[in-house]
Amino acid sequence: MVVGDFPIELDTLVVGAGPGGYVAAIRAAQEGQKVAIADKGNLGGVCLNVGCIPSKALIQAGHRYEHAHGADEMGIKSENVTVDFSKVQEWKGKVVDKLTGGVEGLLKGNKVDIVKGEVYFVDKNTVRIMDEKNSQTYTFNNCIIATGSRPIELPNFKYSDRVISSTGALALEEIPEKMVVIGGGYIGTELGTAYANFGTEVTILEGQEDILLGFEKQMRQLVKKKLKKKNVNVVTNAMAQGVEEGENGATVTYEAKGETHTIDADYVLVTVGRKPNTDELGLEQVGIELDDKGLIKIDKQCRSNIDNIYAIGDIVDGPPLAHKASYEGKVAAEAISGHASEIDYHGIPAVVFSEPELASVGYTEAEAKEAGYDVNAAKFPFAANGRALSLNENDGFLKLVTRKEDGLIIGGQIAGANASDMIAEVGLAIESGMTAEDLALTIHAHPSLGEITMEAAEVALGKPIHSM
Repeated sequence: MVVGDFPIELDTLVVGAGPGGYVAAIRAAQEGQKVAIADKGNLGGVCLNVGCIPSKALIQAGHRYEHAHGADEMGIKSENVTVDFSKVQEWKGKVVDKLTGGVEGLLKGNKVDIVKGEVYFVDKNTVRIMDEKNSQTYTFNNCIIATGSRPIELPNFKYSDRVISSTGALALEEIPEKMVVIGGGYIGTELGTAYANFGTEVTILEGQEDILLGFEKQMRQLVKKKLKKKNVNVVTNAMAQGVEEGENGATVTYEAKGETHTIDADYVLVTVGRKPNTDELGLEQVGIELDDKGLIKIDKQCRSNIDNIYAIGDIVDGPPLAHKASYEGKVAAEAISGHASEIDYHGIPAVVFSEPELASVGYTEAEAKEAGYDVNAAKFPFAANGRALSLNENDGFLKLVTRKEDGLIIGGQIAGANASDMIAEVGLAIESGMTAEDLALTIHAHPSLGEITMEAAEVALGKPIHSM
């Protein structure tokens, strides 16, 4: 390998070191390819640095603070509970550093070269990678683009000291007294809940008829019930119109039910979606096809219209989920190695770390019927589970969607404590072609939340033990 005026030659170049890119690079290296991964930012991408991981750390800290105030129904009382938010942020940073350091170790351990800098395509086999001091040419046989996405900025809500994105919300130095969240999707709901648990007065403005519209109505209702208990004001069909910023806060103007309203806040958090990072790579030099949203068009093996260039994660169609990107990264790396791997999104779960947590995989009941399936929807409540009662987490349910003809599990939805963990068993059942009988015959530990899955399967069979 010659460095300098001569190009560095690779089997595979991965552009972007987020959960899609670094997984793709490791899998490609495991398949015997000579691999380099390039990113202008930190290893781990948005997810590890300013997304999934730090947000869940902040959410967990909020839970701890809320729980520290006691539980009267359990006879637990506490006084003078305080929070040192600088310590919270310090702890969150340590979680991030540990994981990003782990990614670096995994890449090096798999002999993946790590390159820091901005990538610009010269042609279908060549890029220039530039940092502040140097520029180097790399040639490759194949390339996997995994550059992720960034928050959408609204024209009337330009990011500033008081108007912030999810990245800014995760880096606040103090707990706001008041916060307005524009957008009631999973990011807005999660971060709004986290700050509400710290005592912030939160208002969520959602332009559509409800928050979390990707989930069933009964699941959304449970979340809204908890938000109301936390004094979070959810305003739906609300159109945010503008903001006036001051030295110590901001005033948001919005329209709802034909009337104009204003609301004051310390910070305005804008979470109305994300846009793909495909606009500064020189893709036009290669002729890669994009759709009208700036997403790269791919086939079942994540291959673009240019046969040696692949794309994964937030820059291709589908939900912007870290685990989707990692899954696609493996498919792309294996396809490059000649395997028959191809994407199948049916078993990919969606999770919101709200209160209670929401999770879904496969078909919902409505989606299954729309697809032409004749289905049963079997539901079991958390309130009938001993472990849920002992955790004081009574709200929620698990629903299994099965085909009537053979009991095949084709979907599942969970609203309740630890739904993010429990959904994996339903996903495995779908991926493995299991039936309700298979789940019902699987012995689950008692007392555990996992029993809820077994109980729902017995409901599907028409032989429930712990429900009528």
